[in-house]
Amino acid sequence: MDKRFFNLFNLTEDQAIALLDTPQNQLSEDDSRYIAASHLVNFPTAQSINALMRAVQQTDSSLDNRIVRRKSVETLGRLQAEVALPVIRACLVDEDCYTVENAVWAIGEIGTQDPDILEDIAKLLDKPGQTYRVIIHTLTKFNYQAAIPQIQKFVNDTDPPTASAAIAGVCRLTGDYSQMQKVVAMLQHTNVLGRRLSIQDLMDARYYDAIPHIARCPVSLVFRLRGIRTLAEAGIAAGKLDFATIQPHLEQTLYDRPQDLNLVHSYDRLPTLPVLIQGLYETDFGRCYLATKTILESYPDAAPEALFATYAAEAHNDYGAHFHVMKLFGWLKHAPAYDLLIEALNNKEPQFQKSRAAAAIALGEIGDSQAIPQLKACLETKIWDLKYAAFMALEKLGDISGYEQAAQDSDWLIREKALSTRN
Repeated sequence: MDKRFFNLFNLTEDQAIALLDTPQNQLSEDDSRYIAASHLVNFPTAQSINALMRAVQQTDSSLDNRIVRRKSVETLGRLQAEVALPVIRACLVDEDCYTVENAVWAIGEIGTQDPDILEDIAKLLDKPGQTYRVIIHTLTKFNYQAAIPQIQKFVNDTDPPTASAAIAGVCRLTGDYSQMQKVVAMLQHTNVLGRRLSIQDLMDARYYDAIPHIARCPVSLVFRLRGIRTLAEAGIAAGKLDFATIQPHLEQTLYDRPQDLNLVHSYDRLPTLPVLIQGLYETDFGRCYLATKTILESYPDAAPEALFATYAAEAHNDYGAHFHVMKLFGWLKHAPAYDLLIEALNNKEPQFQKSRAAAAIALGEIGDSQAIPQLKACLETKIWDLKYAAFMALEKLGDISGYEQAAQDSDWLIREKALSTRN
C-alpha cells in the first residue's frame, strides 16, 4: 500500500488519540477528530486501534460524528485490525449507508471466512439505498459462492459501474468469463469514474485479455499502470502470461502518447489554443488527452510559449496540468524546456510523482544527452514507474550502460526490462 500521503498531519500518536477521544462539543475550532482518525493509520498499535474502536462506538447522530465514525472504520480496515471485526461488523446494520459501505470495505481489508459475517454482508444486496459495488467486491474477494444469485441480479443494473462489478463478480465466482467483454466495453464509458472502476473490475476478475484495452483507456496512466501491473503479476504467477506479452502494452502506457488512446470525447469545432490549454486542467484525463492531441496536431508552433505561460501562472502548482505540460514539451521536442524537465524529474513532492516519469520520457524525446547522468540517478529510486521510464529514456538516448545494475533490481519489472534490453 502506498503510504506517501498518510503522514501529513503534525500530530503525535498520543495527541491524535486524545483528540479523537475529545467530545465534539469540547473541541476548539482548530481541532478535528476526523484528522485524528485519519492520522492514526500511521500507528498500528493497540492503543490507536482501541481509540478508533471507541470512536466507532460513539453513536451520536450529528454529521460531524458520523463522518468521524466512517473514517475510524476505514482506518481500522487500513490497519487490518482483526480485533476490531466485532465492532466493525456491528456497523453493517447502521442507518448511515456510508458507514455501512466503509464497514464492508474494512472487513474486506482485514479478511474473514466467518460465514455469519459473509451472510450479513450478502444481505446488504437486498437493502435499498446501499452502494453495491463494495459489497459485491468484498463477497467476490472472499469467494462467497452463496452470494452468486444475489450478485447476478445486478448484472443489468442501470448504474453501469454496479453492473460492471456484478458481471466481474459472477465471472470470477463461477469461472464463466463469457460476459467479460461487457466490462471491457466500460473502458470507453463517457464518465471518467466509470472507466476507472472498470479497470478495477478487470483486475479483480483476473481478466488478462483486457491488458491491451486497458493500455488504450483514456484515464490517468496511474490507473492504467496499476491495472496492467496487477494483471501481469497475477497472470505470470498463474503461468498464463509472460513479460514479452505485457511489455509493449506497459511501455505504450508509460509513453502515454494521446494518439495511442481510444479517446471518448471530441470537439464540434477546433478550439482556440487558450481553450485547449485550459483543457489540460480538466479532472477527466480523457479531456486532457484530447486537448493534448489537438495542441500537437493544430498548434505545434505556438504551443511552447503558451505552455511556459500556463506553467508560470498555474500549472507549477496543479499536479494534473503539470503532468500534461511536461509530456507536451517532450512530444513537441522543445529543447528550451530542458531545465524545467530536469526540475520536474527531481521533484520529490508526493503529489508530483507521476510528473517525474513524464519528465523522463520527455527528456528522451528531446534527445539531449546531457540528461543521461540525471536519468541514470533515477535508477536508484524506489518508484518503479520512474525507474522504468528513465530506462526507456536512456534507451532513446542510446545509453543502456545501466542495464547490469537494473538486472539486479528489487522490482521484477525493472529486472525484466533490463534483461530484454540486453537480449
